[in-house]
Amino acid sequence: MTKRLSWLAMIAALLFSSSAIAQYPALDMAANKVIQKYQESSCEQLWQEKAESMGKPKPPREQEAVQLLHDDPQVRAAFINKVAAPIVNKMFECGMIP
Repeated sequence: MTKRLSWLAMIAALLFSSSAIAQYPALDMAANKVIQKYQESSCEQLWQEKAESMGKPKPPREQEAVQLLHDDPQVRAAFINKVAAPIVNKMFECGMIP
């Protein structure tokens, strides 16, 4: 896992809304990659990646994605709707959330 899961998750969300898909076609693929990464990663891998990313600055592309989510509520909602359930289910299975 060389890329941050959070970056991919944010990008993935941007792709899901119909307007976002038209404006950001690469984001749908990113959303699917985020979902796939969570589904295929072991709990140990997810915990390790979380530990490694603590305190590190976000890459420029991730910062841009976060800004886009802040700027476009429709894209943000679409992103969250697409990636939330698979990510939260995996986090629950791994004991990352109660």
